[in-house]
Amino acid sequence: MAGGITAAALCLFAATTALADQPAEWQIDLQPHATPVMEQVRWFNHYTLWFIVPITLFVLALLIIVVVRFRASANPVPSRTSHNTLIEVVWTVGPVLVLFFIAIPSFNLLTYELVVPDKPDLTVKATATQWQWNYEYQGAPKPVAFDSYLLKDQDRASAGKEDHKIYPRLLAVDNEMVIPVGKTVRLLVTAAPTDVIHSFAMPSFGVKIDAVPGRLNETWFRADREGLFYGQCSELCGKDHAFMPIAIRVVSDDKYNSWLTAAGADLGAANKALMAQTDAPAKSAVLAENVTK
Repeated sequence: MAGGITAAALCLFAATTALADQPAEWQIDLQPHATPVMEQVRWFNHYTLWFIVPITLFVLALLIIVVVRFRASANPVPSRTSHNTLIEVVWTVGPVLVLFFIAIPSFNLLTYELVVPDKPDLTVKATATQWQWNYEYQGAPKPVAFDSYLLKDQDRASAGKEDHKIYPRLLAVDNEMVIPVGKTVRLLVTAAPTDVIHSFAMPSFGVKIDAVPGRLNETWFRADREGLFYGQCSELCGKDHAFMPIAIRVVSDDKYNSWLTAAGADLGAANKALMAQTDAPAKSAVLAENVTK
């Protein structure tokens, strides 16, 4: 029995790699970071709360004091004071200092996020159309380009994506973008010439950039952990705007190289082979749960 429990624990531990980063019910914070950029975004979000919360409480206290102390019944003869030098200096200098302490890390974060490293390990072009994404891998041994559509419920069984925890409804796609962990990815984003503006957004990566017809925007990211990550088009692009998800699968370097080589010849077979390797821990977790029972 002890051996079964130990095996179950090991399987459950391994199963964490198969879970996907996606929105959670009653979520009030940003998604867990998977890149250095998102790590700094989360830090900056928490940092600003140290200013926002005290200011909000201070203003609330002032409003309560004004309502209670200076209401008509308690203060029938209002003061005619029109100027107070000390108060005017405080409410001018105070906000300037607050903005100063917020601006400096904000500018540093924007610079870090928008300046693409000189020598990226990989370049992927994402082209948006109503309502799908097309990915092109530059520098691959064989040309690798494919469309990524919303995964329909009737196609789940044939795609082998029936687990809603890993492949959630309205977020899962038929073909995910695949990238290696720990590598710098240069992302080129645009939209079809005759299309509208879209927006490539991946919350766990700290990436959100517009896809504009006739214009090539670029950004970058470096995923620090493996997994399956979900985002969506974040620009109102038409009637099916809500059905234009983005899925990125981050895998080890050797798995990525094997997938890239196979994808040039048969994308479907390459995806299924990669799923068999990355989704296996999730099936082991189900087996482990049965063992403990």
